[in-house]
Amino acid sequence: MTVIEISSFGSPSVLKPAERPIPEPAENEIVIRVQAAGVARADLHQRQGNYPPPPGASEIPGLDAAGIVHAVGSAVTNWRVGDRVCAILAGGGYAEFCAVPARQVLPVPDGWSAAEAATLPENLFTVYDNLITRGSLKRGERVLVHGGASGVGSIAVMLSRLWGAIPIVTAGTAQKCTACLKVGAEHAINYKQSDFVAEIHRLTDGAGVDVILDMVGGAYLQRNVNALAMEGRISIIAIQGGREGTLDVGKLMGKRGRIGGSTLRARTPEQKGLIADLLLRDVWPHLPVKSPIRPLIDSTFPLRDARLAHERLESGEHIGKVVLVA
Repeated sequence: MTVIEISSFGSPSVLKPAERPIPEPAENEIVIRVQAAGVARADLHQRQGNYPPPPGASEIPGLDAAGIVHAVGSAVTNWRVGDRVCAILAGGGYAEFCAVPARQVLPVPDGWSAAEAATLPENLFTVYDNLITRGSLKRGERVLVHGGASGVGSIAVMLSRLWGAIPIVTAGTAQKCTACLKVGAEHAINYKQSDFVAEIHRLTDGAGVDVILDMVGGAYLQRNVNALAMEGRISIIAIQGGREGTLDVGKLMGKRGRIGGSTLRARTPEQKGLIADLLLRDVWPHLPVKSPIRPLIDSTFPLRDARLAHERLESGEHIGKVVLVA
């Protein structure tokens, strides 16, 4: 099979096609014939040498994939050869075949193509876990999503709408703000032209937002607290703005606020499987029908052109998910 290897750490040009044997499933795994694989910012960090795969995971990049079940392990009873599936991976998606624990697999929604389904796993697992489980988002609450035009951000807007919440986003261009409004954002703030904290206070009559999904990290820590409502919650899922920040603890205490952070890649198959169960219960029934959650694909590239997909993501111009197709 063809895979994409990181030949050395560096620019997108280090992504090279190579040939490897098709994997055999362990007893609790399935092997997917990959028709489409999502491209995530985490893949860029791995390519640069800043985000190594967890012990035992494939060093091939790619955290989500969609395709057809090619083989099943001896202990797997809920999947059959030929089933259409999508899955969250700890690595290995940039390949024509990949092995994945069966607990991390979900069916491709009816009416969705493989490329569309590849927009779901890594984004939805992350967003559901951090907005719903950890952020305790409730119907009618306001949620601020930073980077609303990204793959994760756009899914966060859609899931918030499905949950009956009111999403507000930040984005860096007028085009991205317009795209966020089209996928369901109530308001879109161009953070390059406006202070998002001041805008949040204006839009909420000074009340603030109940939940913040943050991909920036240290640089936004205090500003997020300033934008938070009483009893508000902040979920940090990336550190694009640095690992460290300053914080007025007294202000956080005065708002009775909570700050949490999480990563997903290194969690066990059982831990990821628990999120899959919740998604299957709460989200999947809404996907085949008219739903706030729908595919938002920025662009697709052939697997062998993974370097071009990385260049697109690094440009910062993308709106939605970048996808590799077999």
